[in-house]
Amino acid sequence: MERTNVFRKTSFYIDGQWQEPLAGKDYSVIDPAMETAFAMISLGGDVDVDRAVVAAARAFTVWQESARYERIELLERLLAIYTQRMDEMAQTISREMGAPMTLASGPQVQIARRHIRAMIDVLKDYQFDHPLRADAPNDRILHQPIGVCGLITPWNWPMNQIAQKVAAALAAGCTIVLKPSELAPLSAMLFAEMIDEAGFPAGVFNLVNGDGPGVGHAIARHPTIRMVSLTGSGRAGEAVMLAAAPTFKRVVLELGGKGANIIFGDSGIAESVRRGTLQCFNNTGQSCNAPTRMLVERSYYDEAVAVAAETARSVTVGPPSEEGGHLGPLASGRQFDIVQDYIKSGIAAGARLVAGGVGRPEGVKRGFYARPTVFADVTPDMRIAREEIFGPVLSIMSFDDEDQAVALANANDLGLANYIQTADQTRAERLARRLESGVVVLNGATRAPGSPFGGMKHSGNGREGGRWGLEEFLEVKAVSGWSS
Repeated sequence: MERTNVFRKTSFYIDGQWQEPLAGKDYSVIDPAMETAFAMISLGGDVDVDRAVVAAARAFTVWQESARYERIELLERLLAIYTQRMDEMAQTISREMGAPMTLASGPQVQIARRHIRAMIDVLKDYQFDHPLRADAPNDRILHQPIGVCGLITPWNWPMNQIAQKVAAALAAGCTIVLKPSELAPLSAMLFAEMIDEAGFPAGVFNLVNGDGPGVGHAIARHPTIRMVSLTGSGRAGEAVMLAAAPTFKRVVLELGGKGANIIFGDSGIAESVRRGTLQCFNNTGQSCNAPTRMLVERSYYDEAVAVAAETARSVTVGPPSEEGGHLGPLASGRQFDIVQDYIKSGIAAGARLVAGGVGRPEGVKRGFYARPTVFADVTPDMRIAREEIFGPVLSIMSFDDEDQAVALANANDLGLANYIQTADQTRAERLARRLESGVVVLNGATRAPGSPFGGMKHSGNGREGGRWGLEEFLEVKAVSGWSS
């Protein structure tokens, strides 16, 4: 692997300071646009996790007793520092995972800011201590921090997940050991600098870089860690649950998705299809809530296929360093290979390729760039219809009526987010109740800050965001005989 101007950043943030690993192994961070190493980090081991957990456990004895106003003040300070350094964060995210600067400086960094702000607002009003109900004043409900928490975050929206988990854990009074993705670790390390600058007590937040089988496994099975929150693949979720089982810790999982976008003819086919196609391709298709299955009312199917194909052909790819609405590369060579394999499987299964296809876009010789791809005449048994691809690949199917649309949408092990496009609001709300997913979006609506996010079935358990996200980090204690 070619290395040009590689800088080393091998230390971990433990107990309020940057410390060199005890069991570190060098790992190259690859620029996905150039396929070259540009940074060197260290992958830690069990002893590094132990050191971080000891620090977090020691800090928890004090942090769990901190006053609400103290946590709010520190989170407000973190938010201010994050806001001041968003340009630096955007540059880091763009370089490590390939997001074009317009995306990196927009949604990639802004959504994290929104999560921190929303959690501060929740913390201001949340009742950690309250009577069971008016007619039972001597029964008290206490919501108390669960303890040391292991947070395992992905590479596709690095700050989105880190900010969401960290803000909730800190607001709850928990202490943290964070393992970011080794593919996109530098944004997490920058965030650790912000935590330090904000003045959080030593040991409240700790960061150990590593891979899943190493640091991830050590976090999941560590007896002192009382809760693990993972965002990642189904395979990673299964591994974490198995490793965590002997210690009976709480496990919260936000896993993959295979979102269905149900489009009725009365929604305005051209605009609905165009919007859905672009949303599928957003972040180069590397979003767990992407609407990757487009289900179209049969009498409008041909028009929808034509619009989706034309939309895909209008999408360009380009360097992450540039502004614009283009797609960047996929985040890694491994992800590029996975996406290519899925495209090949769609062709082999008999789906009709109407845009894109195998290989890099025309004229692109270097970088993990995939072609924006659309398949028509997809059937539910095909891999491209059943499995999460995590690339710019859209599968289109038709339906005859509401029942068939719902059956197709639900005929999947994954249940994270689904979408409905129709001018009939009553129908939209009726179908929303029937869809098996943790999130349903009607007619392109924007989700409000603090809205819960998470999945059903193989898309995981638990929720992030708002009071639901805070409560994942709290234990509920019922006390009888309390003074009224």
